[in-house]
Amino acid sequence: MKKLIGYIIAATFLFSTMEIVLKSISGQFNPVQLTFTRFLIGGIVLLPFALRTLKSKGLKMNIRKMMPFAFYGFIGIVVSMTLYQLAIAYTEASIVAVLFSSQPVFVLILSYLLLKEQISANNVIAFLFVIIGIICIINPFNTKLSVVGIILALLSAILFALYGVCGKKPSNEYGGLTTTCFSFLWGASEMILAALVTHIPAVSGALVNAGFANFAAIPFFSGYSIQALPSLIYVCVGVTGIGFACYFMAIEKSSASTASLVFVFKAALAPVLAFLILGEQIPANKLLGILLILLGSVINLLPVLLRKIKKVPLLEK
Repeated sequence: MKKLIGYIIAATFLFSTMEIVLKSISGQFNPVQLTFTRFLIGGIVLLPFALRTLKSKGLKMNIRKMMPFAFYGFIGIVVSMTLYQLAIAYTEASIVAVLFSSQPVFVLILSYLLLKEQISANNVIAFLFVIIGIICIINPFNTKLSVVGIILALLSAILFALYGVCGKKPSNEYGGLTTTCFSFLWGASEMILAALVTHIPAVSGALVNAGFANFAAIPFFSGYSIQALPSLIYVCVGVTGIGFACYFMAIEKSSASTASLVFVFKAALAPVLAFLILGEQIPANKLLGILLILLGSVINLLPVLLRKIKKVPLLEK
């Protein structure tokens, strides 16, 4: 239980600081370039640990065993992250980030359908609070929201939820670190191949004409500098490598729905960190949304915590 809590806390903190750190280098990199860079480096950093885990389990990989990881990487990184970037092109990045944090609701449904994990009454009540909290943060009545942006963000969240749910089985078999590493390396490689296609003049021109200049002729080597290096290392190694490794190890220790609470906590913690570090204000609607999300999270975790407490023998006086 202690390890599970530790994994969730570590992943939550690292994910919550990502946007804050990215602000310092956001103008130096193409967003798609930064996405495949951080997943590639994150996967490379985790590779020695993944190979050690396989050795300790007495497992060997081959092309046939690698194919599922190629599929997971395609869903979770290539498609989900591309939709995420497209959503940002249509609406505010903060709105997309909050909508992406709604994925625990989709994880709950997909876990029931694919993994046969049971849905309890407290799960339903908890995620109703989470949904209401997210709506409060978005504040649809006072914000000009793009319907296309919302749909793209939700599709991104659904596919990333599927990525997490599909990762439950390989995490149990190969370990969370191995699942994270191989899906990252496959996803980043697939994304690099897609980026190469954007350099074809006909493709590049079509993307520019459609209003997606960020997706046309995606650069591979621009933006790198000594000044950007600390932030880049933190995002690639810390947030992407260690953060996602903790996320999948939490799935390994519990369930996909429990681990997905990381993104619920992020929706609440990220605005607080932005206030403390960047001085960004927290309006009343966002504060109410944070409180509702936290309340929903407590409701969701309470039965699990109570079961654990009952198993601990009382100390004799």
